[in-house]
Amino acid sequence: QVQLVESGGGLVQAGGSLRLSCVASGTVFRVHAMDWYRQAPGKQRELVAAVTIGGDTNYADSVKGRFTISRDNAKNTVYLQMNSLKPEDAAVYYCHTRTITPQGLREVWGQGTLVTVSS
Repeated sequence: QVQLVESGGGLVQAGGSLRLSCVASGTVFRVHAMDWYRQAPGKQRELVAAVTIGGDTNYADSVKGRFTISRDNAKNTVYLQMNSLKPEDAAVYYCHTRTITPQGLREVWGQGTLVTVSS
C-alpha cells in the first residue's frame, strides 16, 4: 500500500524559506508522478507544483519563480523548496500521487504539513 509522509513545515517570516519533503513507501517511487497541493483555511485545495516521472515540472502561477519541486528517486522523496514566502502561502501542504489498483486508479495523499508565514 502506497503511503506518503510529509515533513518540513513550520513558522517562517515573510521573505523566508522552507523545504518540504515527502517520503513515499510501499511502491516503486520512480514510476509515479508526484504533486504538492495546499489548502488554506476556508479555501479549496489547490495544485502548487508537479513533477513527472521524467522530471518535467509545472507550477501554479502564484508560486512560479519562488518554489521549486524536485525528486530523488534513490531516496523515494519529493521536495518542495519554497523561497520568498508570502503570508498568502500559509496553508497545509499535501503530497499527492496516484496509484493503479485492481479496482482502478486511486488517489494517495499524505497527512499534510502546516506552513505558517508571519508578516
